[in-house]
Amino acid sequence: MKALVLTTATRTTAAQEVALPTPGPGEILVRVHAIALNPVDTVYTSNPIAAQPQRVVGTDFAGVVVEAATDLATFSDARTKPGARVSGFLQGACSVNDRPGAFAEYLVIPYDLVWLVPESLSLEEASTISMCGLTAAQGLFSRLGLAAPFASDARSPSGLEPVTVFIYGASTSLGLYAAQLVHASARASGQHIRLVGAASTSKHGFLRQEPYSYDALVDYRDPSWPDKVRAAALGGNGVQYALDCISEGETVVKIHATFAADVEGDGHFGVFRAPAGGGYQPGGLRVNPIYGAVWEALGVEVGYNGFVLPANPQARAFGVAFYNYLSAGASTGGPVLQPNPVRLMPGGLERVVPDGFELLGSVQVSARSADSGRTETWMRPVSGEKLVYSLGVAA
Repeated sequence: MKALVLTTATRTTAAQEVALPTPGPGEILVRVHAIALNPVDTVYTSNPIAAQPQRVVGTDFAGVVVEAATDLATFSDARTKPGARVSGFLQGACSVNDRPGAFAEYLVIPYDLVWLVPESLSLEEASTISMCGLTAAQGLFSRLGLAAPFASDARSPSGLEPVTVFIYGASTSLGLYAAQLVHASARASGQHIRLVGAASTSKHGFLRQEPYSYDALVDYRDPSWPDKVRAAALGGNGVQYALDCISEGETVVKIHATFAADVEGDGHFGVFRAPAGGGYQPGGLRVNPIYGAVWEALGVEVGYNGFVLPANPQARAFGVAFYNYLSAGASTGGPVLQPNPVRLMPGGLERVVPDGFELLGSVQVSARSADSGRTETWMRPVSGEKLVYSLGVAA
């Protein structure tokens, strides 16, 4: 089969022929129909964390189950049945385990770490959801403690007082899912949540519409945006919760300035990059930025940002609960989360590096060029959408 393979020593990535994987206990074999690109995919190829000579790379995928391991033969779970349409993510860049990534014609994955795709979603759309959707859920429910609409072990809020949640980077893939999950939390708990976001003004009209439905938006280019966020919060005195979907440099300090005066300590401020990776210093902040890695949900030891994350059964259980929540859409006929807008890129695996990775770049968001220098329509700057490749198989 064909896969996108990183050669670690030369830091080069290309489509190559590799052996077809075989599902182990508890796993399914999936024929991949679509892959979605994330910035972390480019980082793992330009600055490899893999120690192995070669690795299949890639994170987000959607496809169709081909077969299941023999120990799943008596399982009734629809995700173990050939023909099931499923989506999920893998890491595929780790030095402490050899599990391949998702950018391949076939992959193996534990059956409970995928979700059933409803017929109303294309596999291209479904491929955009898994990693960023789960990342947003971890931030809101595991770390900030908002009421999760799905996980029985999620931490409940201290009360149902009205609160304001602020999302910086509202038009990012992560931000689009976070907004939907904030509303899902409010519906599940009955808590009144005012949602405030920061994004480019060109995206404000889009973000005011369902399913994002922001109550207030500010322009992140406006130097006074922290003051405007505080004023837009309930009571006009600052927010109770914030997610920084960029988590780079001055964003952390500026978001910290939006909190109400009585907010302090842990459980209010979620970030998605560690201080070393994001280039910020958390010391001296009244409200502590809380960081975690989505890879913990895979339930295996993984390497990330220069250290090893041990297998985390609780994080895996949370991921399973989230995927069960998403799978409910297959029986109701509609998706639980609306996918990111898709930019369907031409070509297949062979075009990921020269087109997709070039667009995403391998540096921080703030340092990326707005102009790739390319004239093709699909090479325009990325904003508010996901780059997706079809692997050429009819769904």
